Amino acid sequence: MPAIFAGMMHLQRFILGAACGAALGAASPSAACDLALLLAVDVSGSVDKNEYRIQMEGLAEGLRDPVVSDALVRGQAALALVQWTGTSRQDLNIPWTTVTTPAELEALAERISEQPRIWIEYSTAIGEALTFAADVFDDAPACKRRVVDISGDGRSNEGVEPLEVHSYLRSLAITVNALVIRGDDDSLPTYFADNVILGGNAFVMTAENYDEYPDRMRRKLRRETERPISLLRSDRPVPAAYQD
Repeated sequence: MPAIFAGMMHLQRFILGAACGAALGAASPSAACDLALLLAVDVSGSVDKNEYRIQMEGLAEGLRDPVVSDALVRGQAALALVQWTGTSRQDLNIPWTTVTTPAELEALAERISEQPRIWIEYSTAIGEALTFAADVFDDAPACKRRVVDISGDGRSNEGVEPLEVHSYLRSLAITVNALVIRGDDDSLPTYFADNVILGGNAFVMTAENYDEYPDRMRRKLRRETERPISLLRSDRPVPAAYQD
């Protein structure tokens, strides 16, 4: 009888423990954050003082867009800001900041619009910028999606090539989208499509010049937060739909 009684008690404890574990597991929330979005701003030598200011103010206004702000707050998104240019010249201006209220998002937008420029006359190292951005995600909150939003007005001309970083980014489940300021380089959007963007919902958004940057950034943020689209494959030219 003592052995049978002990066995019954052991079984009861096992069942009770399993039930409690299941209850705790059911009560444990999944990652509340929908999106970890890293904003990577080009400050290379091709970007003048006015164009830099357009980028920062355009980013801030894009975040204030009602559709974008609602999606970010509702998804408890986390955002960070990086300035990048040549090799070894990348800086985390604003670390990961979670936005759970409109007031928090407005405060972040204001910080972005007021960020001073760090570098002025250096090359364009897109691969180095992507590597730095990937490492920033080491400190990111646990979010369902990880996205690098990189803007640029030229091709990589220094450091590791962007394609060489793709396997590293892919291993970290990071998507890369791009906003390209075309300028005089008609094939620049195709270059970014072939060499920079990455992920199942990755895309290129094109601005013909910096005057179009704020509007294109707003559209880009809307796509990233509300309307994922199909992968823009690197073996095809950039469709007109991605250049609006």
